[in-house]
Parts: sequence; C-alpha cells; structure tokens
Amino acid sequence: MTDNLRGSLFMVAAMLGFAIEDMLLKRVAGAGVPVGEVLMLFGTGGMLAFAALTARAGQALWHPAVVAPRMLWKAGFEVGGRLFYTLAIALTPLSSASAILQATPLVVVAGAALIFGERVGWRRWSAILVGLAGVLLILRPGLEGFSAASLLAVAGLLGFAGRDLATRAAPKVLSNLQLGIYGFAAMVPTGAGLLLWEGGAVVPAALQWAELAGAVCVGVFAYWALTVAMRTGEVSVVTPFRYTRLLFALVLGMVVFHERPDAATLIGSAIVVAAGVFTLLRGRASARG
Repeated sequence: MTDNLRGSLFMVAAMLGFAIEDMLLKRVAGAGVPVGEVLMLFGTGGMLAFAALTARAGQALWHPAVVAPRMLWKAGFEVGGRLFYTLAIALTPLSSASAILQATPLVVVAGAALIFGERVGWRRWSAILVGLAGVLLILRPGLEGFSAASLLAVAGLLGFAGRDLATRAAPKVLSNLQLGIYGFAAMVPTGAGLLLWEGGAVVPAALQWAELAGAVCVGVFAYWALTVAMRTGEVSVVTPFRYTRLLFALVLGMVVFHERPDAATLIGSAIVVAAGVFTLLRGRASARG
C-alpha cells in the first residue's frame, strides 16, 4: 500500500467519523437535550480524551503559549464555529448544513490571500466565487425554500475557517494534541452561557449519554485519523478526500433522519465540492510551478 493510498484511506475514515459525530449530536439535541448542554458535555469529554492522549505522549497539559493573542483568536473562532454549526445541525437538515460546511477550504484560501498575503491566481479566485455561488444555491435567499436557520451553518463555516487560519499562526511549540485540549475546553464555558439563555439543563436519558460518549469517541478518532492522513502521502492527493464527509452526511441524513435533499441542494453541493477540489489541486500545481 502506497503512502498516498494509506493517507487517502485515513482521510475517508476521518470524514466518516466527523459525519457520525454530527449525526449523534443531532440525535441528542433532537431528543430534548439543550444545545448548550450538548456543547458542555461534548467539550468536556473531548477535552478529557485529548488530555489523556497528551499525557500518554509525554507532553505537558499546559503551556504558557496557550494564552498568546493568536491562540485567543483561535479559541474565539473555534467557539463560534462549533456553537453555530451545532445549532445548525440541531435546527436544519444534516445534509444541507454539511454541504454548506464544505465551502470552508474556499474561505480559508481567500483568507490566506487577504490576511497572510499568499499568492492566489485568478483561476482560484474564480473557483472561490463559483463555490460561494453554490452555497447561495443551497441557501436560496429570498426564495420559497429559504430557511433563516441555515445562516447558522454559514456562521459556523466562517468560525471554522477563522480557526483554520488562526491555527496556521499558532505557536509551533504547541502540538496537535495540545491544541485539541484547548479547542474542546473552549466549548465548556460557551455551552454554559448558551444553557443559561436556554433556561437550564436536563438529565439526559441513558441513550443520550451513550450517544454523547459515542460522539466523543468517534470525534477523537476522526481528529487522529485526519492528523495521520495529512502526514501521510501528498497533500494534493489526500486533501480532496475531505469532501467524502458530504457523501456520508447525505446518506446518514436520509437513513437516520429521513431527509430528502432537493435538486437545488444537490446541485449546489456538487458545485461547492467541484470548486473546492479544483482550488486544492490548482494550489498544489502553483506551488510546484
């Protein structure tokens, strides 16, 4: 098995894990557990899991660099992305929320050009605009199928894109495992604040506890698999397999929640994926050139 094939398989496994995580969190929220409480419990579980992995790797659980301004920016974007995307999957179809999220790499490329001065040619700028047009097709603002709650997925997309950009500027002394601790830890106070606004916590049933535990487990596995994928094989080969997450989300949405995406959602999703893959491959070709 070549490194490219191994990396691609790990990427597909990671995207399947993230899709299952979204499905489980949506089920918990749909069972009446407040979204703020879901964030608190999920954040606590993920934080403890990454803390255990960090300690096992012999790394410090705390590093002074975590309070650097760049890390505070990262934490803020992480909180916003996770908060709004969790609200999106709780209040809107899983398939449409996941489709909108697939535009994150496009926003990251645009942000890298505007903030870090990275060179982006007219072809990639065109692909970014086409991909954003695909998002508008999914949203359909002003038309009959428009749902204001879908804008939560857009806010989540912007939060995750800001997190990815801030991660590029994060202090190099912090490992991926340490970043995982702080990313999940930031969800706890955010969930607590949202829970106060929602009116208070409830005691989850045994099934909801099991689903939350499952979400933490598959989420941690997906993060690990993503890290392995990005360190195995060529980035230009491995990264496009990120978009398998949308395929898994569509299938889970139809099987678990009986969703039936309409033609506009499917066409918009295809446009976003095509634009994202082109942008990634074009960026790799430009780097080689």
